[in-house]
Amino acid sequence: MKYVFFDIECACVFKSVAKICAFGYVLTDEHFNVLIREEILLNPRGKFHLTDRKGGEGIVLPYEYEDFKKYPTFPSAYAKIKALLEEKEHIVLGHATMNDVKYLNLETRRYKLPSLKFSYYDTQFFYMNMTGGFSQQCGLGAIASELGVEFTPHRAVDDAYATMRVCEAMCAREQTDVAGIATRYKIRAGKTEEGRTRPADSAGLRAYFAEREKKRLEKSKAREKFYRFVNSNMPRRKKGGALEGKVFCFEKEIENNVEVSVKLVAAVFNAGGKYTSHARDCNVFISGAENSVSSKIAAENGAAVIPFEHFSRALEGV
Repeated sequence: MKYVFFDIECACVFKSVAKICAFGYVLTDEHFNVLIREEILLNPRGKFHLTDRKGGEGIVLPYEYEDFKKYPTFPSAYAKIKALLEEKEHIVLGHATMNDVKYLNLETRRYKLPSLKFSYYDTQFFYMNMTGGFSQQCGLGAIASELGVEFTPHRAVDDAYATMRVCEAMCAREQTDVAGIATRYKIRAGKTEEGRTRPADSAGLRAYFAEREKKRLEKSKAREKFYRFVNSNMPRRKKGGALEGKVFCFEKEIENNVEVSVKLVAAVFNAGGKYTSHARDCNVFISGAENSVSSKIAAENGAAVIPFEHFSRALEGV
């Protein structure tokens, strides 16, 4: 059994287009001894339009872009890439691998080539399972730094090599191999076939989604209970009280804490105030987080923004 670590760089990536300009890979034995380290440079047949993850200009590839015109196009490397990734004795790995698999599928479609069929693992997904950090995706650079691996970012073969070193460090930390990590964390490999891609999955990820959905439902029920109280009690508010003419709005995290929010809004009604769920429509906003979007919207529309602690203390005894 051998490992294939690969990485792809593109001249441009759009929703249905990914023009590959570099395919880098490292082939190792099961002990991470490098057998082949190669970068295949390709003519993307298009201009370079490089953006960062948010769509802004930012990525600079460590190549001379004009040189790519003299390289062959993707079809010339297709057979080699196909053999490398589809070999049954190869375990294929990458970092954020699903993106690179997507690029391959788009290029095979672009050039009307047979789609690729192979399974793959993802070192980023390994790391998320090992740390339990499913809420955010860590870049190769961040993980490499944490594991003490150095590399030059955005050169395909160097990224592939860094991915190999990161995987090696993970296996050393877990005192097992790739298959051992997959078994330990109940990770199912991703797979691509007939142009469709199934992402990697794991017991940890499913548990994370289940817990997130549970919390979402709890928040939804809490908010429903809060607004039920508001709608039934605001018409019976005290007229002419100390807060007459004041329209309040709470930060969502305060609303969701029903035990507290119901008492606060009851005190507001008891003093003649009103309540709205829209920050832009209030004249008093009770903030729970500094510089939140809602507090900024309220302030921009002329509302007084009061920290939760100050407000709750002011209402003591009301």
